[in-house]
Amino acid sequence: MTDLPTPQSPLKLGTRGSPLALAQAHETRDRLAAAFGLPMDAFEIVVIKTTGDDRSMIDADRPLKEIGNKGLFTKEIEEAMLAGRIDIAVHSMKDMPTEQPAGLVLDCYLPREDVRDAFICPDADSLHDLPQGAVVGTSSLRRRAQLLHRRPDLHVVEFRGNLQTRLKKLNEGVARATFLACAGLNRLGMSHVPQSPISADDMLPAVAQGAIGIERRADDTRTQDMLAAIHDTPTALRLAAERAFLAALDGSCETPIAALAEQTGDTLRLRGEILKTDGSAAYAGEITGPVGTGAEMGRSLAADLLAQGGPGFFTH
Repeated sequence: MTDLPTPQSPLKLGTRGSPLALAQAHETRDRLAAAFGLPMDAFEIVVIKTTGDDRSMIDADRPLKEIGNKGLFTKEIEEAMLAGRIDIAVHSMKDMPTEQPAGLVLDCYLPREDVRDAFICPDADSLHDLPQGAVVGTSSLRRRAQLLHRRPDLHVVEFRGNLQTRLKKLNEGVARATFLACAGLNRLGMSHVPQSPISADDMLPAVAQGAIGIERRADDTRTQDMLAAIHDTPTALRLAAERAFLAALDGSCETPIAALAEQTGDTLRLRGEILKTDGSAAYAGEITGPVGTGAEMGRSLAADLLAQGGPGFFTH
C-alpha cells in the first residue's frame, strides 16, 4: 500500500472525549501503527463532543431516552466523518445503532474484551448482599430491568456520566452500588476499583458489550484496506448474531434487551433476554447453530422471544 498516512498527512481518528473513549482510540491507533510500521504521529486523535456528553444533562441525571436514543453518542462524530474532517470513528459497539447513515460503513472490530458487567460496591460482594430497599444507580435500562426483575425491593436511581463520574457519585453516597462494564475497567487499568464480575449466567450483558467498532466512509478504499489489517473476525461473527437480534427487536436505547453470542469451534451459541422496563416480566432463550449463520440465528431468537412476550410487550 503506497498511500499510507504520514506525520504531515495523518489519518484522523474521531472519538468522544471520555477517558474510556480515548483509551479505545489509542488502542486503535496503536494497532494500526503496529500493523503498518508507522510512527504514532502518523495518526491524529480528534475529540468530538456528542449530545450524550452534555455536562448539564449528565449532572441532572436525565435518562437517555428523554434526550434521544443511541445516536446520542455517534451523530456528531458521523457528521464530522461525512464532512471529511475525520477519516475513521472509534466507537463502543454497545452505543451503536444497528444501521449506519448513508455513506458510512461499520465493518471493522477489534478483539473483544471481557463481556461481563461488574458489580461496584465498597461494602458488598454481590447484588444478593445488598439490604432490602438499597439504592442502586444505573443509567442502563437493561441493567435497571434486570435488577428489578431479580430484586424488586431495590430502589434504582438514574446514574449518568462516564465511568469516573459514576464512581464519584458512588463515593458521594448518591447510591450504595452501581454497575460498570468489566471491559471499560480493564481498558482503563482500574483494578483498584472494588468490583465483582457478574457471570453472564446471572446477568446477560448488553448487545456487543466489550467490543470496539471502527466506522469509515464507504468510498474510502485506503482506510478500508488499513482497517482490514486489524479486523478481528471472531468478534465480527459474534456481533453479527447479537446485532441482528437487537435489530429485529428494536435497537434503540428505550428497550431492555440483552444478548451474548459465544463461539466454540464451528458452533455459535446465542443467548438473549427481553424485559419489561419495570422488571415485572422477562423472557430469555438461546439458540445454537453454525458460526456463519449468526444473523439468521439472531432474527430467529428475537422472533421466538417476541412470540413469548406477546404483542406490545415493550410498550405496555
